[in-house]
Amino acid sequence: MKHEIIGGALTLADGKPLPLSKAVRAGDFLLLSGQLGLNQQGVLAGDSIEIQTRQALQNISAILAEAGASLTQVVKTTVWLVDGADFARFNAVYAEFFAQHPPVRSTVVSGLVLKGALVEIEVMAYAP
Repeated sequence: MKHEIIGGALTLADGKPLPLSKAVRAGDFLLLSGQLGLNQQGVLAGDSIEIQTRQALQNISAILAEAGASLTQVVKTTVWLVDGADFARFNAVYAEFFAQHPPVRSTVVSGLVLKGALVEIEVMAYAP
């Protein structure tokens, strides 16, 4: 199956390139790399779970839009939280973005590579 890279190359705030793509279209599916709460300058948008969750979901929405899709087409999310105690506050923000017909979701508690990151969200969308 042919696939298409969406969104171009990824780089860190210091300009270092990363060996991954923002998203890939494979057939009718869009698969996005996990998104952190990084702002357009490539740094964490804030230090609260609410701010980072909102930013990560805004990043996801923007990448989907680049591919001609939207959050309404997301069918699966995987979420990593650094602290399980943040779950309720994370979930409240997440519900704002997926109020109608929320996708299936797995949520795990795990460390993240970027120091200070509290949440990472990965999505799969069906976008024929």
